[in-house]
Parts: sequence; structure tokens; C-alpha cells
Amino acid sequence: MSDRHLLVIGNGCGGTEAAFAARTSGWEGPITLLGDERFQPYHRPPLSKAYLKGEVAAESLHLRGAVAYEKNQITVHAGHHAREIDREHRKVAMSDGTEIGYDELVLATGGRPRTLPVADALPQKPSNLYYLRTRADADALRGELQPQRTVVIVGAGYIGLEVAAAAVKAGMTVIVLEAASRVLARVTAQPVSEYYESVHREAGVNIVTDCLVEGLETTREGGRIEAVRCSDGTRLAADLVIVGIGLIPNSELAAAAGLEVDDGIVVDDDLRTTDPHIMAVGDCVRQYSHLYDRYVRVESVPNALEQARKAAAVLCDKPTRPNGAPWFWSDQYDLNLKMVGLSEGYDRLVIRGRPDDRSFSAFYVVGDRVLAVDTINRPADFNISKRLIAERIPVAADLLAASDISLRDLVNSAQPSISSSTARI
Repeated sequence: MSDRHLLVIGNGCGGTEAAFAARTSGWEGPITLLGDERFQPYHRPPLSKAYLKGEVAAESLHLRGAVAYEKNQITVHAGHHAREIDREHRKVAMSDGTEIGYDELVLATGGRPRTLPVADALPQKPSNLYYLRTRADADALRGELQPQRTVVIVGAGYIGLEVAAAAVKAGMTVIVLEAASRVLARVTAQPVSEYYESVHREAGVNIVTDCLVEGLETTREGGRIEAVRCSDGTRLAADLVIVGIGLIPNSELAAAAGLEVDDGIVVDDDLRTTDPHIMAVGDCVRQYSHLYDRYVRVESVPNALEQARKAAAVLCDKPTRPNGAPWFWSDQYDLNLKMVGLSEGYDRLVIRGRPDDRSFSAFYVVGDRVLAVDTINRPADFNISKRLIAERIPVAADLLAASDISLRDLVNSAQPSISSSTARI
């Protein structure tokens, strides 16, 4: 079967890992990796952190060195856009008019930033309006973060707050607008939100919650934004505007091919779509979680990597590893926030440690089960929490708050509700 062709569409973390993992797992035939962007495959997380702040060079973003692709006989086509999938004949039509055949196809198409409706209504995109998803976005923004300028950031999620931290360090006046009543409202409990809001305010960030952007005032030609208008009548002058209000999965290619799509490309436990010769991994994927008993779409680099490795193992008829709990991270100032699990459905929040010490953990609990954990500068808590959640290990909530009791001892002394060999997501 050395002539079977594996085609991977999307050369982000998930797609690139799928290509290399397939080769490592024993795929003998040709492997082709396609990507829309003209750059060599790169890491995205540093774009809103170290790279945006100018602390690392572009070369440090590369997922693999150029020699690795040659050594593993992986053909990379950067700057190539897949336009249509012909499932019957197993080929993909490209935007340049060419076609690429495949025996097995992996979709790792990722997502794109959700756009600001009032900006979409403008006759043209203002030159000082930015979204942050690609290296080109970050390259454009790096030159804009200048002292004594004012930036209005729309959205107080991870991206918005990470950019705010970078802009403050650059000496800018920073205003963050959030439609919800608190920052990080979709992903953290109120005490964690309040803590991060206080940290940003202490750093000099002006955070405005319950704020809807009603309009953008532009120059007469519409080329630049001069001010942001809020629904309460507030007018905020701005040198630049950055929007971070969520991600839309790139599932249009799959939908047009007749694959099942529902807020992402729907896959089974083995990451196969409704076409047995097409798999999908990463931010574009919606999959049933056996850990949480519902369909989820997880926007996370670790999740994309794990799915890519599993897809490669399935393709090569190799054993797959049990699925763990999803996890995420965010670096802001000197705070390393690591989160594991999904908190939806919790009925009690337990704090371990002291926020005043800039080191604590928040446990999202229902009954004696921990659904998710947010850890701030507590790597040991994070590491043991991954097992605590994946194995559904029951722990009394009051014991979680006792910092004098080792969390590892608590976990080791408890009996898991499900074994690690069957824990899945």
C-alpha cells in the first residue's frame, strides 16, 4: 500500500502533527500538507504573547525545521487554497485550477475570527482595525503597538486580555470593552474573572463591561477609525481597534462536500466524518465527549495535537491512547493560567490557595466530581487535576480547599469512578 496518498488540508498545529504522526505510525505512501498561508507551518499561541511583544523572532514560530519535512517525505504546499472536495472521485479542486487526488483525507481547517458586525457594515475595512489569528495579523500589529497611542480592544476573552497585557507593556493607553458583565465570562467563574480584572486594572488597563459597540467613526474616506461609539453613548477616541470576540470554525469546505456539520465538522470517536475516507481534527471539529456526555468543540492546541495523533494511529491501524481532559493556557503579565476540563454544569466553586499570593486554583465541582480546574501559577495542581478530571476521581469539596493537604495524596487515596483506560472525551 505504499502508493496510497494521504492529503491533509490545513497546516496549523493539528494538520502538521497529523502528517508527521502518520509517517511515524507507519504510513508508507506520499503525504501532502496544504495550507492557505504562504508561511512555513507555525505555532499560533505566541502570536498574542511573546511574538506580539517582539520577544521572539519569526523563525522561533516554526513547528518543524525545513529538513524535517524532507526527511519524512512530506510535501508542503503553502499558499494553496482548497476550493472543493469531490468525494466520489477522491480529489480536491484547488483555487488555482489544479486538482489533487487522495486515498485518505484529513481536514484540519481550523477557524477564523468572528468579525464585529458594525465593522462589517462599513464600505471598506479600516486600516487600523485588526483581528488576531494569523502571523500576518501579528506582523501588522507589532508595528502598531507604540507608546502614547490609544488602543480599544473589543472582547475580554483570552486573546483580548493577552493583547491588553502586551499593549500596556508597550506603553499604550489600553481600553477593553466587554459585552458581558465580567471578563472571561464564558470560561471562568466570577472570582477568577474578578481577579484578572483587578490585575489588569492595576496594570493600567481601563476595562468597561456591559458595553456593546454601537458604531465606528471613521475618516471621511473611511480608511481609518477615529473613535468607537458604545451603546450607552460613550465615545472613545482610538488610534487602533483590535477585535477578539470568538472563533468561527472553518467547516464550509466540509459542508459543501455533504459532510455533517453542526458548529464544526461532526466526527465519531475515531475522528472520522460521515465519509469513511475523510477525517477531521482540531478547532474545526465537533465530537461527542464521553467524559461530559455531550457534543463539544474544543479550541485548544493540545486538543488538536492529541486528535492528530489519534487520527494518524487510526489511519495506520495502530492502538490509540485514551482521551484525556481538554486543557488550555493563557499567559498575562507574570500569571500563567492553565485550565483543564469544561466547567459547564458545576454547582460549587472551591478555591485552593490565596489570590493575594498570585497563586491559587479554582475547582468547578458538582457533587463530589470535579468538572474543571483553573490554576494560576500552580503547575503541580494543574498536572494532578488532569488525572482527577479524566478519571472522574471523587473528592470531597471541602478537602480540595485545604492547602495543607496534598492534592496528589487526595487523588491517590480516592477510587476513580471510571478507569483511565475508558475515560474519554
